[in-house]
Amino acid sequence: MASNLTLLTTNLTTIFANQIVSLENTLGELTLVVRDVDMLEVLTRLRDDPALRFEQMMDLCGVDYFTYGSDICEGGAYLKSDIAPDAYPSRFAVVYHLLSLTHNIRLRVRVFAEDDDLPILSSVVNIWPCANWYEREAFDLYGIVFTDHPDLRRLLTDYGFVGNPFRKDFPLSGHVEMRYDPEQQRVIYQPVSIEPRELVPRIIREEHYGGLK
Repeated sequence: MASNLTLLTTNLTTIFANQIVSLENTLGELTLVVRDVDMLEVLTRLRDDPALRFEQMMDLCGVDYFTYGSDICEGGAYLKSDIAPDAYPSRFAVVYHLLSLTHNIRLRVRVFAEDDDLPILSSVVNIWPCANWYEREAFDLYGIVFTDHPDLRRLLTDYGFVGNPFRKDFPLSGHVEMRYDPEQQRVIYQPVSIEPRELVPRIIREEHYGGLK
């Protein structure tokens, strides 16, 4: 596997010499970061180039770096060594998990959306058709818009849902609640009636906490 990683690293740096933002090897896994303007060209070549041949996209997920690297991180804990806010130029990113059956190796590709207020990236449905519902999920939960998607609409929440529940600034209690109104004989939405509370302590753990290295 080590030789495969070395060969893949060499191929990536050679083929995408002018398009790589960063290429990191962490715990034996490669993460390639490219710009949004280059993503379709890079991802298409990752699929088609005989030296790469990432035929399958195993997963696609959105990421919100809103509180990443801050002194107090909402709802979780980071190792101090993880805090590197300069490494994340924008708030939202999409991560593509790729598999090459030909070369028996995996690759993670990260693309940042430039606009934090309206994150937009190109759809990769024409490269990997399985991206259809994954992109709908990222649109629903993070509000990331995928241009040229054939049917971009919510997937997990309903049509009247307000907001994007996986965003770091989305309240745990939500914005509205739903109940059945016997007088109107239908389901209605109303302002949320419960008060939010802190469930997870805000912690920044020391490096090597609990024996982690």
